[in-house]
Amino acid sequence: MKIYISVDIEGVAGITHWDEANKAHADYPEFREQMTRETLAAIEGAKAAGATEIWVKDAHETGRNLMASMLPEDVKIIRAWAGHPLCMVQELDESFAAVMMVGYHAAAGSEENSLAHTLSSDAVLMTLNGKPASEFLVHALASSMLGVPTVFVSGDQGLMDEVNDANAAITTCAVKQGRGQSTISLSPAGALKAIRAGAEKALRGNLKKALLQVPKHTVIEITYGSPNLAYRHSWYPGCKHIGNRTIRFETDDYFDALRMLNYVT
Repeated sequence: MKIYISVDIEGVAGITHWDEANKAHADYPEFREQMTRETLAAIEGAKAAGATEIWVKDAHETGRNLMASMLPEDVKIIRAWAGHPLCMVQELDESFAAVMMVGYHAAAGSEENSLAHTLSSDAVLMTLNGKPASEFLVHALASSMLGVPTVFVSGDQGLMDEVNDANAAITTCAVKQGRGQSTISLSPAGALKAIRAGAEKALRGNLKKALLQVPKHTVIEITYGSPNLAYRHSWYPGCKHIGNRTIRFETDDYFDALRMLNYVT
């Protein structure tokens, strides 16, 4: 069983402030290590469920955060960014049995996580067919497009509520809740235990039940903090400037939506 694990940092246990996600800040190493340990917990759970091949995508900011020396010798690691439209699930293809997402977070505009955003900090709100577009939704639809279900997601409670609404067959693991700039979090050790158990449970179920229905027609609207960005990105083919700081893109091919996001976020 070949498994893909995409890992972010803003949804790991305890992380609360942007300083803690920033490589240049003294607070970063603690949460870089927690990001790595939560990845290890998901790997252990996957192996307990029978995974025989595991690929891990470092999907935060530079793509160079995980402490690679802590990962098992038989794991493949995807670091940095190729610029491919699959983005946070780069190198995913039909040969994988399932995707797991670790350390993911609420969408741009959400108050459920003080670090909420979607793909970059430029967009203050993004919707996909009228619903808030989180990085989970964007990439779970990408994996479903390839016939690969996203079966497990860990992160903040706000995102877990979204995941459950999208497909209750996806196993979720809330490691924290947001309260303004603060968080209420599991301890690091408690989060590792929960993630390991959740990952194992997810892979022992009927994986295909976790597939999302890829829309036949996709409408993405992005509102930027800067009016300059809205004007600039409205020139991407198919994008329209529909109002103050907002663009809209419509397509019948979800891959075209992924390609667009690669250039305007």
